[in-house]
Amino acid sequence: MTKSELIRKYNVAGPRYTSYPTVPFWTDSPTQEQWLNCVNQQMKGDRSISLYIHLPFCESLCTYCGCNTRITVNHAVEGPYISALLKEWKMYVDKMDFTPLIKEIHLGGGTPTFFSAENLDRLMSGIFELAEKAEDIECSFEAHPQNTTEDHLKLLYDWGFRRISFGIQDFDPEVQRIINRKQSFEKIRDITNASREIGFTSINYDLIYGLPRQTKASVIDTIEKVKILNPDRIAFYSYAHVPWIKPGQRSFTEKDLPQGIEKSILYEEGKALLEEKGYVEIGMDHFALKSDSLFDAMQTGNLHRNFMGYTSGRNQLLIGLGVSSISDSWTAFAQNVKTIEQYYKLLEENSFPIFKGHLLNDEDLIIRKHILNIMCNFETDWENPASQFVELEQVIMALQELEKDGLVVLSPFHLKVTEKGRAFLRNICMAFDLRLLRKQPATTLFSTTV
Repeated sequence: MTKSELIRKYNVAGPRYTSYPTVPFWTDSPTQEQWLNCVNQQMKGDRSISLYIHLPFCESLCTYCGCNTRITVNHAVEGPYISALLKEWKMYVDKMDFTPLIKEIHLGGGTPTFFSAENLDRLMSGIFELAEKAEDIECSFEAHPQNTTEDHLKLLYDWGFRRISFGIQDFDPEVQRIINRKQSFEKIRDITNASREIGFTSINYDLIYGLPRQTKASVIDTIEKVKILNPDRIAFYSYAHVPWIKPGQRSFTEKDLPQGIEKSILYEEGKALLEEKGYVEIGMDHFALKSDSLFDAMQTGNLHRNFMGYTSGRNQLLIGLGVSSISDSWTAFAQNVKTIEQYYKLLEENSFPIFKGHLLNDEDLIIRKHILNIMCNFETDWENPASQFVELEQVIMALQELEKDGLVVLSPFHLKVTEKGRAFLRNICMAFDLRLLRKQPATTLFSTTV
């Protein structure tokens, strides 16, 4: 089957699998008491945690963005939000049976560098006042090249941050105009150099293919410019067009978007250029130099995927703070409310600001492991009875169709993703997604897989 035929066959709506079950299929929501019991149960064996902190404010709307944001130029919002985050953190620590040992921390957004260095210092002081810092802690933050200052870089470096992620997306002026993300190559070069001079050892660039008005020439030009700056990691994402969820994406239409084989060519061109430069494909949509810890994690089998994306550690307890943040105890998920007003109201009532979640059953846990194996290692097996589930035959049938098309290789109790199949990783995971197979959504929930 040709590449264009595969794309026509497999370009369907599907999850990105930052979790299993995926959020639309959460059914058994835990009470606050159940959720906290799951947290403490996980900490019994290992009190180390990952911490994700959502900082939602942006000064302007990037129209491609699918994140939970609040657009404002009023920086007076910083102080109250930091206070709310620290209250939520204290509420968690007060309910924990063990002093948390933070092994990983990530500041996401929104725009974390919307906040002043002084307020970020206050945040970090409050977090570590109630927790211990692991010796091998990995700290990272997302940054907008336009508003990241040397004060931001120095402050977070002093707190132990060594990884930084810059949202680049595309260097083409017309693409930047339509997605409202204007930033020059020179600005990105200067902030990258400043980060390295201060001591950051892992710099990531976020790039997106499939953006409105994007062409093969603009992707090649962007990748060539990126290669000059030589970041340690690159996240090369497929644009997710979900205007029914993010109305800002209605500022352009499907006619402006490269789709199907045209979109696939953008990825293949970019991937080839990155591999020429020595970047290695890590899981789905990610590339890293061999000197980066993400490559080491893949080599040693320690690569992990969660709501923060790919990480180099397999920590099983993730606590999310802030609006819309999702926490994961491995056996349960819990998501915070999505509006700042409701978030503040619940915290004022001394209630955890959780509005939904999911308690994983035995089948969920088994399937979750298989999907993680595929997403991180490009293979999985079910020889061990503990990794089998009731509807295995249905999954095997779906996998046989994928094998016929050359996307996987099946042997008794084992699956391996082929080189061709890596472009269809989401489709391969969908074969294991029994919740999706049992209940196809009546409305569109996900972006397309290609």
